[in-house]
Amino acid sequence: MTPIDDHPLRYALANELHARPFPVAATPCTVVFLAIKKPDAAVARDRNEDLAHLINLLDRHGAQHPQPEATHYAGQIGRHWLKWEQHTEFVTYTAITQNVSDRPFNPADFEVFPPDWLMASPGQRVTSAMLRVVERQEDDAVRSALANWFEPESLAVARVLDDAAICASDFRIDPAGHMRFALFVTKGTGRRRTGRIIQRLCEIETYKAMSMLGFARVKQLTPRIGELDGRLTELMGQMTDNAAHPDELLPDLLSTSTELETLSARCSFRFAATGAYEAIVNQRIEVLREERFESRQSFADFMMRRYDPAIRTVKSTERRLRALSDRAIRAGELLRTRVDVERSAQNQALLESMDQRAQIALRLQHTVEGLSVVAISFYAVTLVSDFLYPLTEDGISQGRLTSVVTIPVIVCVWVAIRQIRKRLQ
Repeated sequence: MTPIDDHPLRYALANELHARPFPVAATPCTVVFLAIKKPDAAVARDRNEDLAHLINLLDRHGAQHPQPEATHYAGQIGRHWLKWEQHTEFVTYTAITQNVSDRPFNPADFEVFPPDWLMASPGQRVTSAMLRVVERQEDDAVRSALANWFEPESLAVARVLDDAAICASDFRIDPAGHMRFALFVTKGTGRRRTGRIIQRLCEIETYKAMSMLGFARVKQLTPRIGELDGRLTELMGQMTDNAAHPDELLPDLLSTSTELETLSARCSFRFAATGAYEAIVNQRIEVLREERFESRQSFADFMMRRYDPAIRTVKSTERRLRALSDRAIRAGELLRTRVDVERSAQNQALLESMDQRAQIALRLQHTVEGLSVVAISFYAVTLVSDFLYPLTEDGISQGRLTSVVTIPVIVCVWVAIRQIRKRLQ
């Protein structure tokens, strides 16, 4: 078979689809999860710092290092199985430990991440969570655990993946600073399916937290957007009422438009990321295939009541900002059109004035031409009479000779000047 050249990225792209496998978790187990993000310019961060931070943790346990420029890692560190993933804006750590503590959601379980190592993090904690994975017992035991572990008012519970497990969380930060998730696994559920459920729950929490950053940005921007909206409305009112000259309004309008465009440019990535993260959250909930547990609200119900309004606020603010920018652009175009029309009228008046001055100048020129005919004729008559006088017969006085040649000389001068003007025209 004739060999064929492979695209240089063929294997890399094919392997990327298998580069982030789901964890494999046996019941019971404890899962601790951490997501870290730089507060500013997270997309353009130095990703080598993330890798160095991971290697620092691995060196504490004598674990093997990842490949250079790796974006994911999975391996055993001590008695924990660790999964590390590098994303566009953040980095996640997932540590799974077999068995569970006697104390549910024991803060000591989070000590897989040492305090000094956390302090040296190249970013800030976006979210952290603890998952308690136990074998499912009778429903009474599940109800008792839910009552003891979670806040009833915000508790979300659902059977997932065709009753393979029951997931629960109140999406509240506990006194230790972590979100709590409980997973009651039905007997006979495989370790890989359990790992997929754990992965989905961690992703729901991570992308929920990341998308809420857009809501926080909106809360900061809303007062200023309201001021710009009022300012733009006032400027448009002055344009309608002719309360100010367009040359006075145009700088203010351009300033408002520039600020709106700047806000839109600065927020465009965050708004787009919020929409993408929201889609992931909803997709991860959908693939869990929830079924209601004892008429309690499901994860989808919780998101619809608590999460979706915040995301709708972000989207409405994005549309409002875009609409304000469009309004400012249209108002600027109208005002510039008005200024152009007024300037065209001024230019027309100026042209008419120049035309009048040109006509006056033409009349003056004709007058000067007439005077020039008289002046040239005066000198020409004098020259001609002086030239002809010696040639005349006796008895003709110089005065009579002058009067005889005056008319012909004037006619000749007038004809000559007209011929010169015609040539110039």
